[in-house]
Amino acid sequence: MKHKFRYAIGNNLLFRIASLNSLSVLLRVLLGFITSKLIALFIGPSGLAIIGNFRDFFNFSQAFSTLGFNNGTVKYVAEFKNNSKKLTETLSTVFYLTLIAVVIFAILIFINANYISNLIFLNNDYSYIIKYSAFILPIYALKAILISVLNGLSKFKKVIVITIITQVVVIFVNAFLIWQYQLQGALISIITVEVISFLIIVFYAKNYFNYFKLISLNKVKIDHLKNLSAFSLMALFSAITLPLIAVIIRNYIIDEIGAPEAGFWVAIQRISSYYLMFVTTLTTLYILPRFSQLNTAEAFRKEVFDFYKTIVPIFIFGSIVIYLLRYYIIKIVFSDEFEPVTDLFFWQQFGDLFKVLSIVISYQFLAKKMVKHYIIVESLAILTIYMSSIFFIDNFGLEGVVIAHFVSYLIHFIILLFIFRKSLFSKALKFL
Repeated sequence: MKHKFRYAIGNNLLFRIASLNSLSVLLRVLLGFITSKLIALFIGPSGLAIIGNFRDFFNFSQAFSTLGFNNGTVKYVAEFKNNSKKLTETLSTVFYLTLIAVVIFAILIFINANYISNLIFLNNDYSYIIKYSAFILPIYALKAILISVLNGLSKFKKVIVITIITQVVVIFVNAFLIWQYQLQGALISIITVEVISFLIIVFYAKNYFNYFKLISLNKVKIDHLKNLSAFSLMALFSAITLPLIAVIIRNYIIDEIGAPEAGFWVAIQRISSYYLMFVTTLTTLYILPRFSQLNTAEAFRKEVFDFYKTIVPIFIFGSIVIYLLRYYIIKIVFSDEFEPVTDLFFWQQFGDLFKVLSIVISYQFLAKKMVKHYIIVESLAILTIYMSSIFFIDNFGLEGVVIAHFVSYLIHFIILLFIFRKSLFSKALKFL
């Protein structure tokens, strides 16, 4: 029996990827802990709110600089990896369109640095940070293409090793920048990580640069642009709306409650992102390439429920442990000044559970290019997040923003179950 169990685990690709991914996630969490501690000591809650605004802006810039092609590149590299003609056309189309987009977008950011700085930081003291981010965007775009190719080729181990090496280096760089330059250092470190990551990829995955030899301007095809445009539309829609809503809600908290409270919300989001990394990185590595290869409802249903049975119980157990240790976590990761954050864990973690359940199913939108469904569902989700946040903040103060997080993802999950009810529950429905 034990032998069969070991054999099943050893031959479960999802479990093997999850196990290997765990070390990468632990290092990223360690980096986050160290960075958060330094921010707490040298910057404080108000500075954390500013960092949150800039991170949202930079994430938005990254998505636009690549036209949101990342997921589409993963899908079509996975689909065409044995078809050199279509693979060449796909990579050529992605490369040249991304090159044009990132150059134009970087120039626009550089020219409008003062305006963007006023919008994000409420002053233009950090316009040089915005200009620096414009110079880094082309490096990020090239790195994103390389990572997408590796994911599409199912080079999971290589991607994870690159991530691990990057995290080790970044820990020291972030610590130095925040220690020496406080808020400016924290903002610069957000951008610098992309340069470090790119250099490590160049060194460690240089053999895969051979794929760039396939790229040719005359291989750019409109048909592939049409295929990629679906992914682009979905990615850019989220890239615009999600950071925008986060900034609006954060500024609402600042206006109605205070800047430190906005920092407390960013703090619980950071902690949330640490333990969610285990799932989000796993879905990027495994779920999208896997769903792209599935052609039946039965196969989709099996993958979803296998993920739920394998990963979700581990996530729930970890969440319970984190909740019980929340007071110690806040003191270790931040400082006593952040103690009010402990009151935000309960609803945040319940919301994160439904977020995890939703993420897995929602990748089917990307894998099968269900653009209309994606836009409608995401629009409803964003509207729910905004309206519920305002309502619950007005009635429950800062805790209202995490109650809204729970409510919005619960509704989001229910909507997804309704849309995919036939694929997920066809056997049960027939039985009934």
